[in-house]
Amino acid sequence: MVLISVQSDPVRRSPISFRSVVAVVAVSVTIGSLTGCGSDPHGSGTKADPLQVVASFYPLQWMAQQVGGDRVEVTSLTKPGAEPHDLELTPRDVGAIQDADAVAFLSEFQPGVDTAVVESTGEVFDARDATELEPLTSREHEGEDAHGGGDEHDDDAYEVGATDPHFWLDPTRMADVATAFAETLAVADRAHAASYRANAKALGADLADLDAEMEAGLAHCDRTDLVTSHEAFGYLARRYGLEQRGITGLTPEADPSPKDLAAVADFVDAHDVTTIYFETLTSPSVAETLASETGATTAVLDPIEGLTEESKGSDYLEVMRSNLATLQVGQGCS
Repeated sequence: MVLISVQSDPVRRSPISFRSVVAVVAVSVTIGSLTGCGSDPHGSGTKADPLQVVASFYPLQWMAQQVGGDRVEVTSLTKPGAEPHDLELTPRDVGAIQDADAVAFLSEFQPGVDTAVVESTGEVFDARDATELEPLTSREHEGEDAHGGGDEHDDDAYEVGATDPHFWLDPTRMADVATAFAETLAVADRAHAASYRANAKALGADLADLDAEMEAGLAHCDRTDLVTSHEAFGYLARRYGLEQRGITGLTPEADPSPKDLAAVADFVDAHDVTTIYFETLTSPSVAETLASETGATTAVLDPIEGLTEESKGSDYLEVMRSNLATLQVGQGCS
């Protein structure tokens, strides 16, 4: 506070005018506002501006926006149309992570982000802590691996202890992550904690509706074997009674060997598979080759790792429902 003393002298009067006093008092009020009100979201809980939230890729970006509502501004490190597995951070990205009020990421999915979040000054949310990730085991069939002789596979997805990161393709797991993320925002901005929790609850209801639609829509299918270009759909398959068989493993750009292709072709023939699914962010060439060799057709199944102009929907919910429609046709569901 600035104290102003105006002294009166019987001989000489102070030259301070009324206008000068008002100006100085205004300055003191401004200084007091800057130093007393506090704009730190981590301490006072009175942050006036929206929280700056950085998400590592689209599913977490969408989830964070739904939970945060108009109290957050969310940016994604993975640009639209880019493959999140291949993310390389720029210096600007690293700076955004360091300065963000909150960061939402999935550890062991994008190594550069794992390194950068260590320097973050905000709240750090790892989706891995909010849901149990499943191991990648879909290449093991009837005691043998996909290569028929126990050959060692080059795909890093098959390292001991490797897990499938694509949890968001199970709406119930996405709901769990949203509920946990609301608590992260509540710490970053305590004044609006109730709003974040209410938003997460509303999102959970939307995701429960989606889950019910998926379950009903895939309950009665002629074919339950799900052949995909890479193993991104394990959670979806597991949730709705399907069995995923990927042409390649976790890495979408991996090129299958002739032995890989032959093994999957045999599987397609043996299990009367009629549709082979490829994805929006990867080349369809392998799936199309396999389809031509087996007489199957192809269809697009979106892993929702990032939206593009080709995405069949404007957000996560719409694309999931589009996936449902595609699966109902491809799997012969009634």
